[in-house]
Amino acid sequence: MEVRLFKPCLGNEELENIKEVFKRAWLGLGPKVKEFENAWCDYIGCKESIGVNSGSAALHLALSAFKFPKGAKVLVPAITFVSTAHAVLLNNLIPVFVDVDESTGGISIQDLEKKYDRNCVAVIPVHFGGHPVPMDELVPWAKSRGLKVIEDCAHCAGGAYKGKKLGTWGDIGCFSFEEKKCMTTGDGGMICSNDTDLIAPLRHTRWVGINKDTWDRLQATQGSDIIDAYHWYYEVKELGYKYNMNDLAASIGLAQLNKLDQMRKRRAEIIRHYLDGIKNCQHVKPGLPYKLKDSSYWLFMVRVKERDRFILHMMKRGVSTGVHYMPLTMHPLYQKYDTEIPVAKRIWREFVTLPLFPELSDEQIEYVIECIKEFDNQIKV
Repeated sequence: MEVRLFKPCLGNEELENIKEVFKRAWLGLGPKVKEFENAWCDYIGCKESIGVNSGSAALHLALSAFKFPKGAKVLVPAITFVSTAHAVLLNNLIPVFVDVDESTGGISIQDLEKKYDRNCVAVIPVHFGGHPVPMDELVPWAKSRGLKVIEDCAHCAGGAYKGKKLGTWGDIGCFSFEEKKCMTTGDGGMICSNDTDLIAPLRHTRWVGINKDTWDRLQATQGSDIIDAYHWYYEVKELGYKYNMNDLAASIGLAQLNKLDQMRKRRAEIIRHYLDGIKNCQHVKPGLPYKLKDSSYWLFMVRVKERDRFILHMMKRGVSTGVHYMPLTMHPLYQKYDTEIPVAKRIWREFVTLPLFPELSDEQIEYVIECIKEFDNQIKV
């Protein structure tokens, strides 16, 4: 049996939405993006959302909103995707890598205290694999030190912590809708906040700095008797980026958002099945302390001391695996920022990601569990 690692859950709903966009023949930044932004605000309970072309763009722009002075420091977990730290460098800031919690892989509150100094201006907690950082502890800690909080929610769209949607705890929340994530727009992302004044300017920044996008300029001429030869006019007051979401992506996002809760629940069912299936294994243990109520986990991970042997075993049986992630200071780009992160450097060597997506069948889940048990028994021998 062949079992892939990730698979987007797509169907007729997405196709019908795409057809609507094709009929209008407006594929770029337009009304569907605004509709998706409004729907996202309603879903997570925030005042402002801005659609962009990736989670990486969301993080870059979110940090830029604060206009931090060049060379200021930003606290970042040592284990995360590179985009979290890239956003820091792209804003001419300095990443300070914080060790992670032994159990959750998320940013360590204890090590935050050790790594913080007066040059720090922000912290970016990452809900690693979809497991929430204890935001009720982190946010007061950050606020008492004057730090801004940017939530990296790339792994947890739809998830909540203590009854509050992830992405609404900090000053700004950033989401990824890349192909493999909890929901997808193909590629895409979202910036959201309850501080409208803070992020509203990013609407221009995501559109190369133009103060009025093409759709807005078109709408300004509709239903008016005024003939204006300068309807095309716009201004650029500051440097921007080509980071906008488009209507094609947003149309997929609207369909995906309608099924997000259903997909979250199916992922939780699959994880429950996995956890029950491997509970007696001696050498393969759950990678995270999975709390499935209100969850939106993107990764199902296990920890295996003989990781390479395990990966090869699963590969031979047709089961795809992955590793999420190496500590960022192990990458050449970030080696000069290396610091004391002993937990991160130890635990990542046991991480293995296993198949998790809503359309994973019960038969496939059982097969994966069977392969895990087979490996576990081999190690016992």
